[in-house]
Amino acid sequence: MEDVKKALLTKSKSARNEQRGKAISFICIALIVIVVLAIFYFVASKGLATFFTDGVNIFDFLFGTTWNPGTVDASGNPEVGALPMIAGSFFVTVLSALVATPFAIGAAVFMVEISPKNGTKILQPVIELLVGIPSVVYGFIGLSVIVPAVRSVFGGTGFGILAGTFVLFIMILPTVTTMTVDALKAVPRYYREASLALGATRWQTIYKVVLRAAVPGILTAVVFGMARAFGEALAIQMVIGNAALMPTSLTTPAATLTSILTMGIGNTVMGTLENNVLWSLALILLLMSLVFNIVIRLIGKKGALK
Repeated sequence: MEDVKKALLTKSKSARNEQRGKAISFICIALIVIVVLAIFYFVASKGLATFFTDGVNIFDFLFGTTWNPGTVDASGNPEVGALPMIAGSFFVTVLSALVATPFAIGAAVFMVEISPKNGTKILQPVIELLVGIPSVVYGFIGLSVIVPAVRSVFGGTGFGILAGTFVLFIMILPTVTTMTVDALKAVPRYYREASLALGATRWQTIYKVVLRAAVPGILTAVVFGMARAFGEALAIQMVIGNAALMPTSLTTPAATLTSILTMGIGNTVMGTLENNVLWSLALILLLMSLVFNIVIRLIGKKGALK
């Protein structure tokens, strides 16, 4: 009887392995959370030093249009207006998403609804190839092809938001296309069958049934692509012109948060105003990444409720 009781109370080998697996998973998750919180704390402590240590007014920083951290204006305030970079980042992000979305939806519809076999054989390898190309290669292509093309067609130097939009369009297109393909494949097959059974044509089924059912997934793909574009640094730096000025047109040199960061972070001394304002730009980037992730989650929940 004692042997039976002991056998029942002793954990089996599979139970011990499951407990170890749970412990290892918890440690890994805790480590990830700690790393993320540490990154947030480090960037926030450096970025907020601009306002609490150096005494820069947060509204002057966010809405000022003059960026020259090494000098002061007539009132004795440092010229650290970040609005030109914030505006440049939003312009290239939104424009690239607007250009990429129709192409991504068209490619996804072809791969899933019109010619799945050929789409898998032809487009899928191309998309995978585009994903694997390094950012610096996109930047060189933009510098060698897109900038001269913009210069010859629209005039000016060729550097600016328009060139940056074309480069980011090519960079985010594979991401948006892949996620849109997944969204279309997630639409139940009986949606299509029911629509065709009611007499709808294939195009009516695609437009009025499949695409509408996949709207949450498509929106998630677009927002994810915007997050990718907003944080791109090297490629956009090579084609946008890096002039910290308010954009007056699509063909004049401009700047983004990432382009100013990559140019200036290695040329400043830690703890100085010039360095702290760059960390403040990094904090804005981090907060915007958080906003994009929240939007993606909200869209995903809305789609799940349906």
